[in-house]
Amino acid sequence: MKLKDSNLFHFCVFSDNILATSVVVNSTSISSKNPDNIVFHLVTDEINYAAMKAWFAMNDFRGVTVEVQKFEDFTWLNASYVPVLKQLQDTETQSYYFSGNSGDGRTPIKFRNPKYLSMLNHLRFYIPEVFPALKKVVFLDDDVVVQKDLSGLFSLDLNGNVNGAVETCMETFHRYHKYLNYSHPLIRAHFDPDACGWAFGMNVFDLVEWRKKNVTGIYHYWQEKNVDRTLWKLGTLPPGLLTFYGLTEPLDPSWHVLGFGYTTVDPQLIERGAVLHFNGNSKPWLKIGIEKYKPLWEKFVDYSHPLLQQCNFH
Repeated sequence: MKLKDSNLFHFCVFSDNILATSVVVNSTSISSKNPDNIVFHLVTDEINYAAMKAWFAMNDFRGVTVEVQKFEDFTWLNASYVPVLKQLQDTETQSYYFSGNSGDGRTPIKFRNPKYLSMLNHLRFYIPEVFPALKKVVFLDDDVVVQKDLSGLFSLDLNGNVNGAVETCMETFHRYHKYLNYSHPLIRAHFDPDACGWAFGMNVFDLVEWRKKNVTGIYHYWQEKNVDRTLWKLGTLPPGLLTFYGLTEPLDPSWHVLGFGYTTVDPQLIERGAVLHFNGNSKPWLKIGIEKYKPLWEKFVDYSHPLLQQCNFH
């Protein structure tokens, strides 16, 4: 019953990283005033499904309800409905992202990341299909830590918008022209180059408005137009900026503080931040994680856990 109860606080995470996901759930539960009212909907892949399910069954997170699914079970997720699946199966696309070869020479190294070929990465555009019974959900990336109670997100007025997100254009380089190809007439015609960018990683989605406005259809339109990668090159943020253009409600920046995986963050922002995001390559569970920020993440890992001891994870 809890999985469909709209009076509860629903969160979703799409990930194949069990430990990272566990930190998201654990930090959310510890920071919550009422963990009994929290439901986490986790989606992983076939390979990690049994382990993910076992981990969340054998560990208690202060009464938080946890559901684990695998995307391979979603019958609607097929190449005829999902353009990106068709593209991911394309040999030329695979060669571009994996072997580093493209028509115009070598693919830049930053594009050669298997995450761009992962369906888990693109599931964020199908949240109403994944959770048909839900009306509102908070989407969290698996590289975040929660340090404040997030229940306030569910009572925010999104003013008829679909996506509540923190804007990132304090610096000029996070505007639309940084992510999209403005030499393409379609982009020029539809999008203001100085529009403010925003971040994925902590988003409030109004699924009622999403369905009403057919936002997944908008995503499909742009994804189909980008078969040749001329509108944008990589990732999920550029298609997100196109899909939710004019449908995004700016949130108070303290809800989502970014940069812990690649830069220095203002200590006052860290203090005030509700969700801290380790975006960038220096993930806190890796040796290359930024040392001074690792404790923010590590305090939500139980290193005395027998399985972590056996994994030699320390």
